[in-house]
Amino acid sequence: MLVLEYYQIYLNLFYWIIGGNHMTTVKDKNNGLTYIQLGDYLVPNLVSEMKPVHGKYAEMRFWFLKEKKKITYTELLTTDKLNEHLQKIQDRASQRVELLVKQMAKEEQVTEELKMKDPMKWVQLMNNIKSRAEEVVVREIVYS
Repeated sequence: MLVLEYYQIYLNLFYWIIGGNHMTTVKDKNNGLTYIQLGDYLVPNLVSEMKPVHGKYAEMRFWFLKEKKKITYTELLTTDKLNEHLQKIQDRASQRVELLVKQMAKEEQVTEELKMKDPMKWVQLMNNIKSRAEEVVVREIVYS
């Protein structure tokens, strides 16, 4: 989120240049966006008040939106729904991977019994299953 930090620095610098005493925040009732009033100008407040979402799938989705779906990224960012969207993607992807791993392990008969008999074989099979499940989820959820 380095871009947003630079944006905030830019706003502070601009405000200092025009010689303002304080910045005020204005919320537009029509579209729900917040603006920072700098002199006579209203500049959209693109700095989110929410905590950033952390997680493998959320990060992947963030970079996918930023690089490949720029219009969607900008829309989510300006309406302050980006973090909410990323959290939903993270939750859905994690749940889907967990479900797929359970189903694939059951189909391929990777059980606790195998874990007790041959732990290395069990780890090998589970890693393979998890990799395949993540590949499916990334294609279906993250990059769609």
